[in-house]
Amino acid sequence: MSKPILIGITGGTGSGKSTIAKAIFECLPEKNITIIEQDSYYKNQNHMTLEERVRINYDHPLAFDTELLISHLKDLLSGKSIQKPIYNFSIHTREQETVLVEPKDIIILEGIMILDDERLRDLMDIKIFVDTDADVRIIRRILRDIKERGRTLDSVIEQYLNTVRPAHQQFIEPYKKYADIIIPEGGYNKVAIDIMVAKVKSIIYEKQKGGIINIL
Repeated sequence: MSKPILIGITGGTGSGKSTIAKAIFECLPEKNITIIEQDSYYKNQNHMTLEERVRINYDHPLAFDTELLISHLKDLLSGKSIQKPIYNFSIHTREQETVLVEPKDIIILEGIMILDDERLRDLMDIKIFVDTDADVRIIRRILRDIKERGRTLDSVIEQYLNTVRPAHQQFIEPYKKYADIIIPEGGYNKVAIDIMVAKVKSIIYEKQKGGIINIL
């Protein structure tokens, strides 16, 4: 297999980046594409008590095991499989089990802070920033965290004001300048999704032909 293409999709929490990543994934054969979520690479905190884990600032680059993420991406790009961690958001640490991920033609890396680290940026062939208004993003985060992560409304709002919003201003918004493509109103921008799907399909077609690929 020729070297996979790594597509980074980022944006603020609740921007719609996961929706765009899944839309691209679902429009292509599963044999050709896989998704790596940065959220899976929160640090393992089994050595801490639950009370200690709750106090961690998860809206900071240091909350992620970036070294492991980079190592896994390099393995996938070199044709090796990986064991991707499973992160449990209700107890703020990893599960003992992992998920086998095989290398594919297209690898989507999705996460809020994937442009913050220069080493990650250098691995990406295409960098996409999903740009969505803050009021839309906070509503989406509230709904997600309550429904999917067992959070209370008060805890979500407190976290947003104390860490999420400051982190967005410090570690996410400034790195928009590194994006190759900026998609407004993520998750609802069907035109942008269709264009990305078409581009990815053309990449796979060229790889199957063994031709030279023009990324952008």
